[in-house]
Amino acid sequence: MTSQAPVEVMTDIMTKFTSYIGKRLPTDIKEKLADLREAETNPMANVLFDSMAENQEAADKLNRPSCQDTGVIQYFITAGAKFPLLGELEDILRNATLGATKLGPLRHNAVEAFDEKNTGTNTGSRIPWLDWEIVPNDDSVTIDVYMAGGGCTLPGASTVLMPGQGYEGVVDFVFDVVTSRGVNACPPLLIGVGVSTSAETAARLSKKAILRPVGSQHGNANAAKMETLLEDGLNELGIGPQGLTGNSSVMGVNIESSARHPSTIGVAVSTGCWAHRRGRIRFNADLSYEIVSHEGVVL
Repeated sequence: MTSQAPVEVMTDIMTKFTSYIGKRLPTDIKEKLADLREAETNPMANVLFDSMAENQEAADKLNRPSCQDTGVIQYFITAGAKFPLLGELEDILRNATLGATKLGPLRHNAVEAFDEKNTGTNTGSRIPWLDWEIVPNDDSVTIDVYMAGGGCTLPGASTVLMPGQGYEGVVDFVFDVVTSRGVNACPPLLIGVGVSTSAETAARLSKKAILRPVGSQHGNANAAKMETLLEDGLNELGIGPQGLTGNSSVMGVNIESSARHPSTIGVAVSTGCWAHRRGRIRFNADLSYEIVSHEGVVL
């Protein structure tokens, strides 16, 4: 720890980390893209995968964002009830967003609804968006930072199916969303599917799903099987990188679920683009920290 006040220390770390993830993809995404490139047989798709890799190398070398749309900043917080800065976290993350906007620099993406005025700071009414989970008897906090872009995850979709539509209806909805909007979301995509009891709870879970690592599986065997079947089926569409055909339409499909009302099946889809800019950092009570999502990071 330094002589700085704890709030200043955490704000500084989160400012640097939020800026950092706009420039460098998480380790699992980089490895998955390399794997897809290795398995690709379409010459045009290979050119695009190579271009993606060159883009990331240039962003790293030049220390600048790898996509012009640095998104709306969203923080997903899993906080121990005993974390010492629990009450200060909202202000810390708002100030981290302000700092990262200058440090990145990040494009100004916060427009006040109805006023139609860009704040110029990436902050505004309920922006950055904070999603909270509180863990009893714990004094650490894990924060997922996500840059929600205007072409990928923000145009998600959710609905409520009637029980007679069953899980076949879930599959149909996922395919409808991906085939109608997937090209605009810069594939290959990481698909997050929420299955729950209402439109809003499914939507939240679909976003949580794309925060999970590529290749992870749902804890329920039936849900894990659906993840695999959806991934295989979506790849059969042949959308390919940037929608110009290829073997891989998706990097994977992650499902998050909850118990549901017997009369409803809420389902939602969120799509993460190939430049899936998310990061996970875990703080201990003394503000020592571990960056979980990226290897070899020095802030």
